[in-house]
Amino acid sequence: MPWNDKFECMPVKDLQKFQLKKFKETVALVSKKVPFYKKKLKEMGIKAEDIKTLEDVVKLPFTVKNDLRDNYPFGLCAVPMKEVCRVHASSGTTGKPITGPYTAEDLGHWSECMARNLWAAGIRPDDIVQNAYGHGLFTGGLGFHQGLSLIGCAVVPTSSGLTERQITLLKDFGANALCCTPSYALTIAERAAELKVDFRALPLRVGVFGAEPWSISMRREIEDRTGIKAMEAYGLTELGGPGVSFDCEAQDGLHINEDHFLAEIVDPATLEPLPLGEKGELIFTSLQRRAMPMLRYRTKDITRLRREKCSCGRTLLKMDKVFGRTDDMLIISGVNVFPSQIESLLLEVEEVEPQYRLVVRKKGYLDQLIVQVEGKNEVYQAGAQKRLEVAAKVAGHIKGMMGIGVEVELVEPKFIARSEGKALRVVDERPKQLR
Repeated sequence: MPWNDKFECMPVKDLQKFQLKKFKETVALVSKKVPFYKKKLKEMGIKAEDIKTLEDVVKLPFTVKNDLRDNYPFGLCAVPMKEVCRVHASSGTTGKPITGPYTAEDLGHWSECMARNLWAAGIRPDDIVQNAYGHGLFTGGLGFHQGLSLIGCAVVPTSSGLTERQITLLKDFGANALCCTPSYALTIAERAAELKVDFRALPLRVGVFGAEPWSISMRREIEDRTGIKAMEAYGLTELGGPGVSFDCEAQDGLHINEDHFLAEIVDPATLEPLPLGEKGELIFTSLQRRAMPMLRYRTKDITRLRREKCSCGRTLLKMDKVFGRTDDMLIISGVNVFPSQIESLLLEVEEVEPQYRLVVRKKGYLDQLIVQVEGKNEVYQAGAQKRLEVAAKVAGHIKGMMGIGVEVELVEPKFIARSEGKALRVVDERPKQLR
């Protein structure tokens, strides 16, 4: 049974009727209250009254991350600051941070979306949930906290880091569920094994992971190492945080909370709309957000959308697990390469750990990809010859499956820094002017 039958199982025609009403309200709001959108719409000759159908979304301008940075901190706010009751922000590692202001109504909607996500993962009021997402400006920790609190379960807000303490609390408090990034889940599992703590002996049964791209192979790796069910939460700071879409028990695509988000897929090169079932860049328009509504926000995430009946009973549109990001995509020997593709192939090689880093360097006029991956302890300790053999095996597997030649460096265990939040998977060492 879904958390909210009314919207999660609503007949599609009724849901789209609701979407259109909220869509029109959003366009009217930003055209009056947000100078950035007011100017854009005027330049394009578009008025709020021109929006008649959901398909009219293609008439509207796109919004990109730089638009948020250019209007930092609150230039895209549609309400006066006296109505804002919280502000979140991205890390800002590649420029000014992306801010996310919320009204009280926005926080209520966010909590609702997160409750749907967590309920679909199997979390119930009598559960104890360890929330190891970072608490603070990052949307993860408090977003999950709100959804868990709405469900009514006991929340252990550990935040990220202090991994041994995380393990101690998992044992002592008897948590049934763990919430964190997938890479940090692996870090916790790895440290638990070193401490001789049997994850499978814990009451833990499910984890809800997100905030970074992760492959189906990574999900299986987490489940194999921990014995728990690995479920997903998808979202973005720009759209209000996690809770945009989520796994159900079928784990056959992520259900989008369509009463809050209007989704599209476009060709990332031409920006032309693509039909359902075609792979492209995911675009979202927020439908009920009041503090900072977004029109056609380019997520940079590559996926596809599907409208099909789900065994769980939900009628919400599905998106495939994110295949990769356009800004993470590398072009090696003319081939588009996503880190998630490399990740899946590495997890098929039994001699290596699921800890890797992709280093891009310039070799003459060509880009060179170096795959650094940790060998399992017994493999690494077997000597230089064994390490060369395994490195050659990994390189051959990547060549055979993707058709590209890469240099593989089999590094010692713990060589790659462990993640307590989002994992750093790509290191670009090329001179900036040559990227």
